[in-house]
Amino acid sequence: MQEQEKGPETRPWIIWVGSKLRSRIDQISTASSKIPVKPILSEKHFDWTRHIADHWEEVAAEAEAVVKHRDAIPPLRELSPDHRNTGRDGKWRSFFLIGYGYKVPENCGRAPKTAALMEKVPDLNSAFFSILDPGATIPPHRGVTRGLITCHLGVKVPKDTSNCWIEVEGQRAHWKNGEWLIFDDCFVHQVANETDETRVILLVQVKRPMRFPGKLVHDAWLWAIRKSPFVQDARKNFDKWEEAFAIAEANEEV
Repeated sequence: MQEQEKGPETRPWIIWVGSKLRSRIDQISTASSKIPVKPILSEKHFDWTRHIADHWEEVAAEAEAVVKHRDAIPPLRELSPDHRNTGRDGKWRSFFLIGYGYKVPENCGRAPKTAALMEKVPDLNSAFFSILDPGATIPPHRGVTRGLITCHLGVKVPKDTSNCWIEVEGQRAHWKNGEWLIFDDCFVHQVANETDETRVILLVQVKRPMRFPGKLVHDAWLWAIRKSPFVQDARKNFDKWEEAFAIAEANEEV
């Protein structure tokens, strides 16, 4: 493994191994899935979603307090080198509570009610406030594994909902406050906020419900992803952004 902390171009062996394994592991995940393998999914497959939606206004209030310090929240492309092509315009910011199983204690302390709700989510992988600036676009891309499902809870959706959208495998959908939008991000998807308001959602990523052997294989694959530079580089960058956020909070109190 190379020592320099740069983008994915500095670790070609990881990309090579990942590309060789990913397709096969996705096939196993598909064959072992307990839920349909399709772009957009119903929340009925995830019992925990109802309880969190019932508390969406509390989540929204904590998100609003966080977004006051927007400039101290990292664009995803700066937090994770492997996302530099995903959020090219720097208008997609992410306030992580949990990332690939790693808790961010300081951020959980800033959104304690939301963090407590996340403790009730089974097979949780990641949870964060996803903040999309006016005019932001996220180009077509796909997630790292079919073994994860992405769940969006609308907490601050622009009034002009028709011009704030996500498209998954050609199917366009729109967020609504207090409602879930659940999809398989292994399908190609893209996002746009063509309004003059900021869009904020709570993004929750969970493991796909799977039978044996898919569950065993994917758990091992997910462990490897957690230990890889894809995740570890982002964790190293949290310290820099934590300092920036703490300064922003201190300035607010003055």
